[in-house]
Amino acid sequence: MAASPNSVTRSHSGSVATSDGLFDESTEFTPCSHITALLEDSTESGPLLKTFRRAVVWRAQRTHDALHPAKRRKVASPTCGTCGLAPPRPFVCLDCAFFGCWQDDHILDHLKADNHRFCVDTQLGAVFCKECQDMIYEPKLDDIYQQVVLAVEERETKLLDEKLPREPYQCWKPAERDMVALDNTTPLPCQGQRGLLNLGQTCFLNATLQALLHNPLLRNYFLGDKHNPRWCKNKDECACCELDRLFSATHTPPPQPPFGPTALLATAWRAAGSLAGYAQQDAHECLIALLNAAHASARGSTLLKCNCIVHSTFGGMLQSDVRCPRCNNLSETVDPCLDISLGLAREQQNTLSECLKRFTQSENLSVKDWVCQKCGKVSQEANKRLSIKRLPPVLSVQFKRFEQRGSETFKIDTPVRVPSSINMAPYTTAAVDGSGTYPGPEALYDYELFAVINHEGQIDNGHYTSFARFQDTWCRFDDDKVTSATLAGVLGASAPVYMAFYVKRRLDYKPHSTPTYILARESEAVREREALAAKARAEKEQARAREREVDDELLATVGA
Repeated sequence: MAASPNSVTRSHSGSVATSDGLFDESTEFTPCSHITALLEDSTESGPLLKTFRRAVVWRAQRTHDALHPAKRRKVASPTCGTCGLAPPRPFVCLDCAFFGCWQDDHILDHLKADNHRFCVDTQLGAVFCKECQDMIYEPKLDDIYQQVVLAVEERETKLLDEKLPREPYQCWKPAERDMVALDNTTPLPCQGQRGLLNLGQTCFLNATLQALLHNPLLRNYFLGDKHNPRWCKNKDECACCELDRLFSATHTPPPQPPFGPTALLATAWRAAGSLAGYAQQDAHECLIALLNAAHASARGSTLLKCNCIVHSTFGGMLQSDVRCPRCNNLSETVDPCLDISLGLAREQQNTLSECLKRFTQSENLSVKDWVCQKCGKVSQEANKRLSIKRLPPVLSVQFKRFEQRGSETFKIDTPVRVPSSINMAPYTTAAVDGSGTYPGPEALYDYELFAVINHEGQIDNGHYTSFARFQDTWCRFDDDKVTSATLAGVLGASAPVYMAFYVKRRLDYKPHSTPTYILARESEAVREREALAAKARAEKEQARAREREVDDELLATVGA
């Protein structure tokens, strides 16, 4: 019997996922010599790649239509060429486009009978080789699979917020002006594995900064020179300038000694007075203080619809629905958020999914004598339900481990398991409103773990550490000590998880437009050049006027 079609799949990060675990790009795989030889021959590879694309497009389109019944097209399901039944997971022969069942070996019998070589699982894009008698991984086919699925999603879906058409994704290619700017520059490593000095019980700050340093959106923003301290008008106490210096300092060629984040410690003290001093502090409070300080000094910061880097990265919306038991009126309140705080159950299973389920469950409103806005009746039995109205690109989750009992605070050591990836669609407002449906494909709701903050010990003698990922490489950060880690070590760490950070697998991007900060920078540069030119002209006119005065004086002297 050949290998199961579940034995090989692929992740969106470019690594290969199997039933035994996740292998990163450093794992050595034995390539299939049969598919490699075929792809080198353009004559033979052309028809095979065309059939592969058609099979993947068909499945992606069919999956999208199934998720959106209103748009479902009346298309007959393909049937197996052997048994005549419609297989739930059809395989397609890449030599002749034969549909067949995997479970009853009909597709394998076809390959043997017709001496064909490859077939593809239309659901996963995994290719089976008859000669190898196994599923194979070919990077070129994997790229085609990802591109085709993304193209179908872009064509059939809208932006989740504005309901506008999505623009086809285009890889960035440096233009001529970019190439000129890149000349005579020194490339910096994009992996910042540099420890941070403990400045006196500042492990809470170091763990928080490592999560920010490994945030891919923040890293691209600051290393992409989107905030340059030399051009910043906030010369004093600019949190974005300090973050830019931190990214530059930690992304330098190794070896480098540990870095002391003294400026950001002072920034946190100024942003939140409760963090000042050298006592043990809360990492979550530190994160919010740093984000608020960065928001206040970032480009695009407004009081209405802010598009600064902080809200563009962490900004989401929570919706609170309160239903009146008397008139059944539903009151909706939408509030912005930078993170989600989840409670822990002492006697129940604590996983991230279970915590999110409890977070979005309906509960009795704790406010006494609640008054309905519609009927004006007083009720103590109103139901409240929270849901996520808008998901942020980066999801920050905090588990409520510190509980206040009277005048004392206690830590909840209940373990909680966080997954390496999670689909957030079931916890959105569109899904919990009763219909269970949500706009767009599921891929737009998939998140991948990239950082974890752990807290071990108690409140008075605890210690923060963190795990962070760059691509498929994990590291453990304990202040100035940096050690290699694995995904299994991250998920099975003995220290309780306090915060977890996830990034969207696919961003819901808008049609291309030049950012406002670039337009402002360019217009400011034009004004400066015009001012310099005007000043130069004025100086020339003054010089000519002085020359004329001297000439007039000389003529007057000669005439006398």
